[in-house]
Formats: sequence, structure tokens, C-alpha cells
Amino acid sequence: MRWLSSSPLSLFSNDLAIDLGTANSLVFCKGLGIVVREPSIIAVNRKTGGVVAVGDPAKAMLGRTPSNIILIRPLKDGVIADIEYTEKMLASFIKRAHKRSVGVRPRIAIGVSSEITQVEKRAVRDSATNAKAAEVYLVEQSMMAAIGAGLPISEPTGSMVLDIGGGTSDVAVISMAGIVCSKMVRVAGNQMDEAVSQYIKRKYNLLVGERTAEEIKIKIGSAFPLDVERTMEIKGRDLVEGIPKSITISDKEIREALAEPIAAIIEAVRTVLDQTPPELAADLVDRGIVLTGGGALLEGLDTRLREEIGLPVSIADEPLTSAVMGTGKVLADFDLLARVSLGG
Repeated sequence: MRWLSSSPLSLFSNDLAIDLGTANSLVFCKGLGIVVREPSIIAVNRKTGGVVAVGDPAKAMLGRTPSNIILIRPLKDGVIADIEYTEKMLASFIKRAHKRSVGVRPRIAIGVSSEITQVEKRAVRDSATNAKAAEVYLVEQSMMAAIGAGLPISEPTGSMVLDIGGGTSDVAVISMAGIVCSKMVRVAGNQMDEAVSQYIKRKYNLLVGERTAEEIKIKIGSAFPLDVERTMEIKGRDLVEGIPKSITISDKEIREALAEPIAAIIEAVRTVLDQTPPELAADLVDRGIVLTGGGALLEGLDTRLREEIGLPVSIADEPLTSAVMGTGKVLADFDLLARVSLGG
């Protein structure tokens, strides 16, 4: 976990911005910056129901837990799948953000998908409220990512952002602090990891774990052919003989494995462009598309989009933190927060 140095401001800066992601959650504390950056995972004792670990310590247990310990990802595809454990995870992150638990009732802004349902909104609000939030504001993830990336969202010109997280990819065209058109697909980093795992299983009869699949994607995964071939030795369990086995796999194979999820994300971008008014579409010819989220770091994705879409494509300076930093900026500007927060 990443902690900032202790400061007297922590006693007074209760407002929090939270990027509650399927794969990772980040917490921004007003006056301090990002104070929590951890996996959205919780370890639970199956017999007692008690929480064993949250975040990094829980992720370290992947594939290594005894039968009485289960690992739960309380968010799935960008929405809350388990309210009880989301509340416990949020409460833990809030406590860590303030380094204390007594008397803390922060005002919280949380980024959510542009296509969130009323039921899902209620689940997010209830989880934050039950985790001792005084006020809860829901803001659209793509809008927050655009603000965090430094796009001029309040101007009467078109800006386009593609935010690729762990469970969902959100693409939106923004103008005058409003989302003109948007599209969310439940295809992102986690689905890419699963695609890698399934490809290796089909081709080599080798079973690899979730952490290994993610590591393969990060080290040799790409969306566009590389200048120099890369290979990686991976270890797993042979499904035929049932024994440990190692193989060497290439970047070309992983690109093939990732073809379907990448195509789905590109199609979402095309859909939004088709819905964009001509005047704003003209702005995008110069401004192009800005990539945010962890998925923006997939090598060659910007080049692939540029080739397929025909618009300029750039990656935000800090793609992993764009959404939470944008939410933090909005939290400090109440007028803007009132304009962009979701009702319901």
C-alpha cells in the first residue's frame, strides 16, 4: 500500500474521493493526495465470516489459501456484487485514509460507470453510508478520468476519453461539463487476463493462475505488433498429466489471445463516434482520444486505436490515477460537483 507522510492536515481533511474499481481501489484525501492504492479484494474466514485481510495482504494470498479462507472480489464488472463485503472493504480503506476510525464521517465522492442502474446506484450509496460516510456523491467515471487527465471539460468543445479499468471500459464524448454520448462495455483488464488464461489452456493444456495471467499480459502483452519479438517462460499445471510444467510463450500468441477483448473496446469507441454530433466530431479530429485507466498501459493500444479509428490517440500522464485525481478536483469545487454528480 502507498502511504503519504503524516501531516496535521489529516486531522481536518475528511473529504475523500474514491475510485472504487473492480481490480483496484484508490482513495484521495483532500489536502493529502492519494493515500490508499490497493487491490479490491478481501480475505474472509469461511467459518466465522470475519475479515482476515483487505487489499494487498489479501491479494498476496491468491492461490495460496487454506480451505477455511476464501478470497472475495466484492465488485464485479464495475458494479457491487456483494454489498456486505464492499461495505467492509470501504470501511477499511476509509479508516486507513484517515489513520483513525473514531469520529470520522467524511464527505465522499465515488466514480461510477456511465450506465449504472438505479439499483446499482443505491448499492454504492448504501455501502458508503454504512461505512460511515456523512454525504455520498456519485460521479461518472469517464467524466472524472477526463478531468484528471486535464481535458477542458467545461468548454463548449468536444473531448473524448476512453477509460479502461479492471471490469469495464467507459468511453465518452464530453462538452460543457456534460457527457454528450457514452458507452460502457464489461470488457477490460480482468477480461484480458481471462482471455490469456483460456488461450494457454486451449493451446497448451496448461492451467495458469490469475496472477500469472496478469503478469503475462503486463510483460509481453500488446495490441499492435512489436518491433522486437518478446518471449516469456511461464509455469503452470499440465491438465493432462496433472504435474507442474513450464513453457515459453511469445508476444504474438498473447496478441492473438487479446484480440477479442481489444476488438470489443474498439467497437465501443466506434459506437460513440457514430453518435457524436458533427460539430463535436470535428473537434475530435484535432483533439483525438485520451486513454486512461490501467488498460491504457497495454503496449501498442494507442497505436492500434490510431490505425483503426483514424484519430489522434494519446495516453494520460498518469492513467492509473486519472479518475481518482479528477474526483478529488471535483470534490474541491462544490459548484462543479453539483453540476456533474448523478441523482437518484
